[in-house]
This record gives sequence, C-alpha cells and structure tokens, in this order.
Amino acid sequence: MPDSYTPGVGTPDLHIDHYDIDLDYRIGPNRLSGRARLTGRVLTETTAILLDLTGMRVTKASVNGRKVRFAARAGKLRLTTEPLARNQPVRIDIAYAGNPQPAIGTWGDIGWEELEDGVLVAGQPIGASTWFPCNDHPSNKATFRITVLTESEYTVVSNGDLVEKVRRAGRTAWTFQSGTPLATYLATVQIGRYRQGPIAVPLNSAPSPVPLGLFAAEHWNRAALRLPVQHDMMNAFIELFGPYPFDRYDVVVTNEELEIPLESQPLSVLGPNHLGPEWESERLIAHELAHQWFGNSLTPRQWSDIWLNEGFACYAEWLWSEASGRMSADEWALRWYESLAVSPQDIVLADPGGPGMFDDRVYKRGALFLHALRVNLGDAVFFDGVREWTTRYRHSSVDTAEFIAHFTRIAGRSIAEVVDPWLFRTALPQLPHHEV
Repeated sequence: MPDSYTPGVGTPDLHIDHYDIDLDYRIGPNRLSGRARLTGRVLTETTAILLDLTGMRVTKASVNGRKVRFAARAGKLRLTTEPLARNQPVRIDIAYAGNPQPAIGTWGDIGWEELEDGVLVAGQPIGASTWFPCNDHPSNKATFRITVLTESEYTVVSNGDLVEKVRRAGRTAWTFQSGTPLATYLATVQIGRYRQGPIAVPLNSAPSPVPLGLFAAEHWNRAALRLPVQHDMMNAFIELFGPYPFDRYDVVVTNEELEIPLESQPLSVLGPNHLGPEWESERLIAHELAHQWFGNSLTPRQWSDIWLNEGFACYAEWLWSEASGRMSADEWALRWYESLAVSPQDIVLADPGGPGMFDDRVYKRGALFLHALRVNLGDAVFFDGVREWTTRYRHSSVDTAEFIAHFTRIAGRSIAEVVDPWLFRTALPQLPHHEV
C-alpha cells in the first residue's frame, strides 16, 4: 500500500528484487551518468510502470528488452509498456544523466550531496531517487550491485562487498555487491580521499567477531583513537540483541562536520564532530551500530513504524551506558521521562505522522516504552524476546502489530496494559522501575 508519510513516493504496484547500477561520476563538475537495470515483477495488470527518479534526465528506457515511451514529472518516471499481467516478471533498463542534488522537503536535504571534495549519500527517507530510478518504499527490499567509476585518487564506499576494482586511465571502477536485501533508503555511495584500514582492538578487550573497518582522511588519527570502543559495543550488542546480521561493519568519517550521523547497510557515516571523548559522541556511535539490527536487518514496513528503528537504537545507547559501567538504563529512563513530562504530549508513538517521524520525542518515547516493557516482562524474558525478534525477522520487514504479537507470545499473556498507553495514546504513562 502507498505510504501516507511520503505521499507520491514508491508504488504498491511493483516489486523490485534486484538493482544493477553502473555510475560514471566526475567529481569536479558533479556530473553523473548512470545505467540502471532493475529486475522484479508488477503486482497488478498494467500498461505503465512508475518509478521514483528526482533531478535526473532519462535518455533511454526499455522493459523486457523492448524500448518504451517514458515521461518524467515531479519526481516520477512513467514507462508506458505493452499490457503486463499481474505478477509478470519485468526487466527494466534505464539510461540517465544529470547533476545530482539532494531532494529538498519536509526533512531537509536528502539524497546525493556534493561535498567540498567528494560525495555523501543520505537516503532516508526519500533520497534514493536522487541518484538511481527505484521503488523508494521501505518495504521493497532488494539485492544490489553498484559500480562507480570515478577519479582514481578517490575511494568509493558502498553497500555490500567490494568484489572488483579496475583502474582505467586515471579513473577507477569500484564494484560492490550486496546479496543481503536492503531498503532503497539504505543504498549509499560515499566518495572521498579516504584511507582504509581495520579498527584496532583495545587492550584488555575481546575483538569483535565481525571485521570492523574505518574509512577516513583528515581525521584518521582521531577516528582511530575513538572508534576501537566499537569492539566492546559489538560484543555487548550481540549478547543483548542476538547475532550481528551482516558480515562486517564499516564507519566512514567525512572531512566536513555533519549535523547527525547517518546509518546505511552495513556501514555508518560520522562527521569529525562525532568523535569527541564525551558521552554525547559515544552514544551516537552506539546508536548507529544498533541500527544494523533495528532498521537495516529489520526494516519498517511503513514509515509509521519508525519507532521500531529509533526506539531500539535510542534504547541501545542506554544499554551501552549500563554495560560500560555508566548510568543504568533505569537512570536514563527517569532522566528522559522527566524531560518528556514537561514537553508537549501530542505524538502517538505508533503513528507520529510524516512531518513528526524524526521528532526526538519519538526516539526517546520509543526507548521509554522498551524500558517499560523490559521492567514488565523481566530481563530474561525481554532480552530472549529481543533476540528471537531479530532472528525471526532477520533481513525482512516488520511492523508494530508483529512486534506486539511477538512479545505477547513471548510473555505468554496479554501485554496490553503496557503496550496501549505507550504506543497508542498521547499522554505519558507512569514509568515503571526495576525493583532494587
């Protein structure tokens, strides 16, 4: 179904299974030429395919090997086809070019962003269409192959594994393949004069069971000093949340400061302003790592389910604080409860509305609900439930109703008394505490 939080974006009549994207990008003029081959199926009888594409000019298009007429308007690309039957497979081939720019809207500038010396792509929630044609809906997860040809002095980072790197007369083509499905908003390209290497294991710490990598340039030394904490974070989160859902985790540190860190799959992007020694920086590092479970592996079916991403990632900050010997989750919950108690109480957590879905109250109230559920169920049942949640729905889409059904089953009883006031009402419920 269409997503009311992002009207006009995505289509329920199409499912893409795989994106094969070739990009030729020239950094100086910010010039992108692309070819995208999409394979999937139409979900209804139709004579047209609608895709999301913003700011790019299409030069050629074909469906199932036949050239088709196309028209682009208001971020939508319409391909006029011969009649297609319900569930008929389609192979879509599109050539396009332009000077990519972020999409500007309700949530700020989103998508392909030209940096002073490179590129940053932040796609959440509607930025994927600024650099490739897609069905930009969070529930349409697909596998990806992305090749980026650019100047050889630059390093390219994208989703999945780097499977090929070919130098061609001063330019280099980087090919990445992700056999694990991902949502379009998590597809990314990062380009910079980055140095690459593993993140060192701190003394007296156990190494992460999955490789941790770093891409950085001007701020390499600072990142190499601050990010080894991720080994302990990874081990703590695996114990709490279950097996890490990907085969590695990388962090890109840009030269420019960023307003907020950015999660992708299986990597995150930080600014140098997120590498300080203070808790504020460390909590953000924990938050982005937790998104690999909550948001990337388990992706919201609709944007109204955003609390399943941000509530868990915010609660992971408090859990890391607890695991690392700082304030307990109980103490953090009380602090933020007192803050929310004097804030406007006009958001329904399970349906905060499109303009409000990234409101910090969604993050904090989501974490408070999870803490209330933990206290209600007890630690053993709650964390068993979380680990089963991440395992059962690994690499798939989830929604609030599934979450409630899952934890009701785990509890073996109704949990409505904690679910209903926290998820479906605006007034802040009473905050429970662990018995001391």
